[in-house]
Amino acid sequence: MSRGIPCLGIEPTSGTAAAARELGIPVVEEFFGVDLAHELVKREGKADLIIGNNVFAHVPDINDFAQGLMVLLESGGTVTLEFPHLMRLLECNQFDTVYHEHFSYLSLGAVNRILAAAELRLFDVEELSTHGGSLRVFACHHSDPRSVKPEVERVLTRERQAGLEKLSTYQGFQQRADSVKNDLLDYLISQKREGKTVAAYGAAAKGNTLLNYAGIKPDLIKYVCDGAASKQGKFMPGSHIPIHPPSMLQQDVPDAVLILPWNIADEIKANTKGRVPDDCSFVTAVPRLRTL
Repeated sequence: MSRGIPCLGIEPTSGTAAAARELGIPVVEEFFGVDLAHELVKREGKADLIIGNNVFAHVPDINDFAQGLMVLLESGGTVTLEFPHLMRLLECNQFDTVYHEHFSYLSLGAVNRILAAAELRLFDVEELSTHGGSLRVFACHHSDPRSVKPEVERVLTRERQAGLEKLSTYQGFQQRADSVKNDLLDYLISQKREGKTVAAYGAAAKGNTLLNYAGIKPDLIKYVCDGAASKQGKFMPGSHIPIHPPSMLQQDVPDAVLILPWNIADEIKANTKGRVPDDCSFVTAVPRLRTL
């Protein structure tokens, strides 16, 4: 907006919408779909660029959402969507990202079909490292003259080779998730038997999924540290492990730190290293138990 380009946010949650408005961004506080898209076209006109980063996998009716994109998009305009890549979820055993906030776990092939049904066409894709491996796709109206970049077919081919179109690819996923759970429990119990303490870092949703799936309680992980003030002084849902600021690592020094948001483990280790003794171990459980 500072460059004179009009911008409109669409956000159904009041807290997030309020934060955007504080930055001077006008926000429509509703869920997006075909009906809202038609209203926006009447009130605001069509959009040259529609950005949906980490929202496509969160919508309950993904087909209605995609059709709304088609209605709202100006001729010659671009839709860009970013979402975690199903292929990476399977390859790296990222079962802890499966929780209620996500309604869909998306491959490029699935997104290609969803958008095509809404008369939109993928013309480019980028592979990103965020969230353990994400895709950013670019789409336009089906009649748009832009050619499809070779990267689209390259990723689609890799997905087919990885077996994403076959049921058998998904049938071993439960066993691999159980293996992570069992290895983590074995590690935590062995640490307790040796008289050592383990703390965790990162009160993230994926960490909460892991803790509850494994049935971990404060007897095995004494506390969780997180830099977000809004989480400190509270408890991890289900496991009831207390959440403290990172300074707790210096007040109640653990023998090991389990980093729950494994996708930013290196960053957390670097930022935390000075708070704990050099012999303190840093561990992640996904995609497999390992010491960093």
